[in-house]
Amino acid sequence: MPKSRTPRPATGPRQLHPGAWWLWALGLGATASRTTNPLLLLLIVAVAGYVVAARRGDAPWARSYGTFLRLGLLVLGMRMVFAVFLGSPVPGTHVLVTLPQLPLPHWAQGVRIGGRVTAEGLLFALYDSLRLATLLVCVGAANALASPARLLRALPGALYEAGVAVVVAMTFAPNLVADVQRLRAARRLRGGSDRGVRAVLGVGLPVLESALERSVGLAAAMDTRGFGRTAAVPPRVARTTAALTLLGLLGVCVAAYGLLSADGAGWALPLLLLGLASAAGGLLLGSRRAVRTRYRPDPWTAREWSVAGSGVAAAGLMVWLASRDPAALTPSLIPLTAPGLPLLPALAVLVGLLPAATAPTPPRSSS
Repeated sequence: MPKSRTPRPATGPRQLHPGAWWLWALGLGATASRTTNPLLLLLIVAVAGYVVAARRGDAPWARSYGTFLRLGLLVLGMRMVFAVFLGSPVPGTHVLVTLPQLPLPHWAQGVRIGGRVTAEGLLFALYDSLRLATLLVCVGAANALASPARLLRALPGALYEAGVAVVVAMTFAPNLVADVQRLRAARRLRGGSDRGVRAVLGVGLPVLESALERSVGLAAAMDTRGFGRTAAVPPRVARTTAALTLLGLLGVCVAAYGLLSADGAGWALPLLLLGLASAAGGLLLGSRRAVRTRYRPDPWTAREWSVAGSGVAAAGLMVWLASRDPAALTPSLIPLTAPGLPLLPALAVLVGLLPAATAPTPPRSSS
């Protein structure tokens, strides 16, 4: 085994494996997807925000959490505006206001613009949009805690090229935010204003120039490192790889449909396991085509297991509680009732706070 493949030591300041952060964030997202209770959703946002505040570093991509928060608020506001002017699928009896309704042709039946705005319809839009905003916050937490470049190194070789495209797309927003903040600070130091349309136009051109320079530098670095090189594999291995991957993905899709239906609980889970095993075999065989080396792979220790396990445990507990008491996770709209905070689901969400204590403090760039 060459010395360059020796894992990094687990002692001292280090960054947690990015896969652990993503598993934790996906677990919180799965927890949010099982409920429309606004108190539980806000609790998930608070848990994610506390962990980000406790364990994020000072890299440019670590400052993107606020952007995802604002994006979630934007989604929430747009959904509420649509609910007011375009109506809601939930009928209601508590009319808040009646807007002038625009007459539409007969082929647009089922669609309205204006009309009655009910409390039930607004609350349905609020709960639904808050769940989507919470999912965005969970993704933002993973993006602020896990380095996209280090996540790319942990991907299997078969997904390396697709992973590069995803990582470049994920790093665009944090770098764009960092460039805007840097240019606005420079304008303030020069005595200029950083607000208004003229200030935005003045910042836009330097940001675009910086993005183009970064793209050219990234392309040159990828070219010098031999990105895109592939090894020659026998045709039968390539056919086996394609067959395993295709059958595995089809099995996962059919199993997911079976798990969501009422009569597929018996056969869906074994089919899901077989599909995942087949897809994993296809990825392992497909990794033979990738010609790349890994310098000092990130270790996976007990701390990684605790972080990933907390997200998976929160999601598993929420799924189990949703099957036992779905009314506690879905507040009633008809009749209209105030949502309460159920104890056991709240404790399941609080399990996601474990990384704030078990995850290592990331090293600062100054150190």
